[in-house]
Amino acid sequence: MNYCSQCGAPVIQTIPPGDNLPRHVCRQCELIHYHNPKIVAGCIPEWEDQILLCRRAIEPRSGFWTFPAGFMEIGESTEQAAIRETKEEAQADVEIAALHAVLSLPHIGQVYLVFRGRMLTPAYEAGTESLEVRMFPLSAIPWEQIAFPVVHEALRRYVGDVTNGRFQLHLASLPDRLLA
Repeated sequence: MNYCSQCGAPVIQTIPPGDNLPRHVCRQCELIHYHNPKIVAGCIPEWEDQILLCRRAIEPRSGFWTFPAGFMEIGESTEQAAIRETKEEAQADVEIAALHAVLSLPHIGQVYLVFRGRMLTPAYEAGTESLEVRMFPLSAIPWEQIAFPVVHEALRRYVGDVTNGRFQLHLASLPDRLLA
């Protein structure tokens, strides 16, 4: 960041009084510009013994599979974001069943909140960000074609929960080496 979004003056990076981290601070109006992690809300849509996955039509990782997920918008809850992303990417209606995982990616400033979502009907189709959408039994998840390591990790933990017959909340900070 070079200029203040409030007054347009140059910003400097300094530790503001009462803070302990360097921040971008406007020299003129003294506004502190915080750069915080972004929340990604995702949903693993469930129908009977299958889950719904989307093959991405956009970069990054176009052509690879993921569950519906995306950045939260101002004015919506994490649950609303997960429901919206499922509708946008898979044209599927879900109700949130439970929070499945909170996965932090500190090296890129993202936090994934992944929910389990019960599909209200078996209807779905590709949205504008998806090449195709398909139901997968857990034994047929295309592991080698999963778009992102964080999605792979959330799905791995989901399959483990189904196998154990008990869902739990997964909390993890994913190291760079896992995501490389």
